[in-house]
Amino acid sequence: METQTIALFGEAEKGEYRIPHFCESMTQLFERVGLPPPESRGIYYAIQALLYDYRLIFFRVREEGFSYPDYLQGLQLLQQHRIASHLAAICMPGVGDAEIIEAIVPLCAHYHSILIIDDADLYDYLTEVNLR
Repeated sequence: METQTIALFGEAEKGEYRIPHFCESMTQLFERVGLPPPESRGIYYAIQALLYDYRLIFFRVREEGFSYPDYLQGLQLLQQHRIASHLAAICMPGVGDAEIIEAIVPLCAHYHSILIIDDADLYDYLTEVNLR
């Protein structure tokens, strides 16, 4: 069975912004993106993905949930360059913004993948959409 891949957007202490960092182990994750800043959840989810034997494509963003250019550039790379043959999931901790989530939906549909956000992010998204 082919190893599944998860694309994840999160804050980290090192590594370039807006480019994919491919990781298959905790050592690679640490070497490429380093430790998480306080209050960040991206590295936590990255570790979980690796522990469950998923390959990881980590996109470093300046601030989880708010760095629109970082998110949109990463999504463009996933869409245009097909850097993964299949994505099991796209994980965006801290993102509850409708603009970013609605930009992800076609990509999730293309890859038949799921979007991973937490309950607070879902609440933010649903309340923003209902206020429109």
